[in-house]
Amino acid sequence: MTLHRAPRAFAALLFGISTILPGAPLHAQPPLNELRVLAERGDAEAQSGLGYRYLVGRGVPHDDAEAVWWLRQAADQGFAPAQFNLGLIYDNGQGVPQNDVEAVRWYRLAAAQGMELARFNLGIMYDSGLGVPQDDAEAVRWYRLAAARGHDGAQFNLGNMYNVGRGVPQDGAEAVRWYRLAAAQRHTGAQSGLGLMYTIGRGVPQDDAAAARWHRLAAEQGDALAQTNLGVMYAEGRGVPPDDTEAARWHRLAAEQGYAQAQTSLGAMYANGRGVPQDDGQAVRWYRLAAEQGYAQAQNNLGVMYTEGRGVPPDDAAAVQWYRLAADQGHAAAQENLGFMYAEGQGIGQDYAAAARWSRLAADQGHTRAQYNLGVMYMYGWGVPHDDVKAHMWLSLGVAQLSADDDRDRYATARDAVAVRMSADQIAEAQRRARKWTPAPDR
Repeated sequence: MTLHRAPRAFAALLFGISTILPGAPLHAQPPLNELRVLAERGDAEAQSGLGYRYLVGRGVPHDDAEAVWWLRQAADQGFAPAQFNLGLIYDNGQGVPQNDVEAVRWYRLAAAQGMELARFNLGIMYDSGLGVPQDDAEAVRWYRLAAARGHDGAQFNLGNMYNVGRGVPQDGAEAVRWYRLAAAQRHTGAQSGLGLMYTIGRGVPQDDAAAARWHRLAAEQGDALAQTNLGVMYAEGRGVPPDDTEAARWHRLAAEQGYAQAQTSLGAMYANGRGVPQDDGQAVRWYRLAAEQGYAQAQNNLGVMYTEGRGVPPDDAAAVQWYRLAADQGHAAAQENLGFMYAEGQGIGQDYAAAARWSRLAADQGHTRAQYNLGVMYMYGWGVPHDDVKAHMWLSLGVAQLSADDDRDRYATARDAVAVRMSADQIAEAQRRARKWTPAPDR
């Protein structure tokens, strides 16, 4: 008996810190010389406007120190836009040492005057635990205040909080409501979030066509996540006619923005010749770009390319390196691949104990080949104590996940080979364990 070896995502992203404000619109401000006179006389709005000009180099040389000085004069008089901009300056460490506590202090002063941008940023700080203790309930409170005033980023983030149940009870319908308000303002994250909700049927009836429509709205604005998800929908024919060429086009748009999931998907399309000419070199190129960002699926795929010598010279040691990086992140296929390399001594010294350890981690997640391999290890005592009950259990779990094919027959043959030397009580115990087994949660 030998071990068996065979040669994706939706996500909602936090919408971030707002941008520097000019105070009054620039077209409403007096000419620069008049603005300076007013600022020197103590006019807070003029001081804020002059500080903004120094900050961005508009009509004056860019000068962070001068900007901070003028903004502080206005902020100390209680002028909310200057307080907000000082918060951003401390947040970013622009012209001052970066200081989250000071950023929060200035945001809070502006937020107390009803400034929705400051309320939104204060929500971000509580959400992330920057300058204040992390506090989901406080984040929700500040997001809600800004969202009620129509801030699209706050509406999106509040939707996220309801979606995952942070600071509020989990409520898909309420998440959808806030996403929809932000999406109406063309917020790409919210449009993509609505696409996800329709895809999985959370808070709305499941509807792939509606999901594709929302993803497209965000994708056409250049949102990489939405482009990736739309590519997945074309590849799978969900909500749109199946079209590998369109799938590859959307994945490429996102991949060229550096989005790792899209890079991985595009690599797979080159590896399999779907929607693009088959090209292992291109597959390796895109896998590597994603793998170097730490994306586990790409790291595993790149390992496979090194194992099989596709697009790169065969190199088992390099394969082991990439499998390990993905396996350490909990990627089940990479854990199984790494276990196999240890078992066979490919690219690393043979070590059945390490093989069993990695196979167990993958098997615990429901990886079928790992369950088979672990069953064989218990069957023969390779790297683990010989144990027919555990062998039968793991082999049975592998069989149960497969439809009729050669692998299922192989797994069933191995299980039956163990069963002939087991008592009826042992078989019953193995079957009981298999029935009670549940996959480990994702890391």
